[in-house]
Amino acid sequence: MSLTLQADSKGRLNLGKKYASTTFLLEEVEPGELVLTKAAIIPERELWLLKDPESMQAIQAGLEDAREGRLTKMDTTEFDN
Repeated sequence: MSLTLQADSKGRLNLGKKYASTTFLLEEVEPGELVLTKAAIIPERELWLLKDPESMQAIQAGLEDAREGRLTKMDTTEFDN
C-alpha cells in the first residue's frame, strides 16, 4: 500500500483511525526516506524474561497448568518477612 500524506504545521502525519494509539519505530534509512514499523514497548524490568528462554518456558508451563486446573495450595506465610 502506498499513500501520499501531508505533514501538518507541527510535522505530524495522520495515519487514520486504523493506527490510532499505535506505537511505531521510525527509521530514517537515508535522507528523506522514512520507514515506520509497528512496535510494542516492553518495560526494562520485564526484559530479562524474553532474554531467558528457560524462565519463559517455566512461566508458560505454569500458565498451562493453571488453565488445565493443575493447581497446588501452598502456605504463603513462609514468604513473609
